[in-house]
Amino acid sequence: MKWHKMGKIFDPTEHSLANGCQEYAQSPQALVLTDRVRVFFSTRQRDETGKYLSHVAYADFSRDMANLLCVAKHTVLPLGGLGCFDEHGVFPINVVRDGEQILAYTTGWNRKVSVSADASIGLAISTDNGRTFKRFGSGPVMTASLNEPFLVADAFVQKHDDIFHMWYIYGTRWEKFSEFEPPDRVYKIAYAFSVDGLTWVRDSRQIIEDVLGDCECQALPTVIKIDDVYHMYFCFRQAHGFRNVPSRGYKLGYATSYDLKHWKRDDSGGGLNTTDTAWDSDMQCYPHIFACDGEVYLLYNGNEFGRAGFGLARLDQN
Repeated sequence: MKWHKMGKIFDPTEHSLANGCQEYAQSPQALVLTDRVRVFFSTRQRDETGKYLSHVAYADFSRDMANLLCVAKHTVLPLGGLGCFDEHGVFPINVVRDGEQILAYTTGWNRKVSVSADASIGLAISTDNGRTFKRFGSGPVMTASLNEPFLVADAFVQKHDDIFHMWYIYGTRWEKFSEFEPPDRVYKIAYAFSVDGLTWVRDSRQIIEDVLGDCECQALPTVIKIDDVYHMYFCFRQAHGFRNVPSRGYKLGYATSYDLKHWKRDDSGGGLNTTDTAWDSDMQCYPHIFACDGEVYLLYNGNEFGRAGFGLARLDQN
């Protein structure tokens, strides 16, 4: 895979976003419409205590991704209710067209006491091409289970032959690496399927092998089919020290499959490396791959987990 990097294409600090959000445009995910590409992302608001809340927003681009058309200034999806799984935010959101509806598989998170947060996967539905979404109930469609005890998140869903396929992450443990710092999480990528998009069958099996050892964290899988091969991008990092040491932070991983379930990892084949450009020199994370008008694009975040926005690369199909 060879990519032409097109640079950073969106900076949230240059726009007025709903809910008083001023920072971050994390996990950009595309919905291709007839006259534009709508890119959803998660941004942040400070609450009355100074802590972050995550909100869904979007920016519309021309179909060749060359021009920013507009930025949503309204609430796309309200936060969950008191005590709900998504009370403190939605990050990320994955959208998939199903007939006349747009399904949004959300990662709702809520604060905890002994650890920082927990997460589950919810469902919201749009009937106005993604301008707004309404929750399909107040609870999640996938959450902690016997073999996935916490942090069920980062759903990426596609529909093939009337079956919904999901790649997602689940937490394996929280661990204190230092007595002076809070616990850090470890999570892996898994697979599930569904006939209706609501009830999911999963076997809690890690499908992407580790390259950093058992403490490797894997996040945000995204999949596309090209020439009868399924290509997955994701991001991975060390469980501890990733916030301050660039070499331990997020990088992009890459794997291929012929059956959607069994994957061969080869990060060197992914073709998109960090450079000395200011915005993604230390980190690349939260990828999303999609096709439009014969081109294949990869959206992704850079340094500081997308605090300064997201960028774009176009696949060289020659």
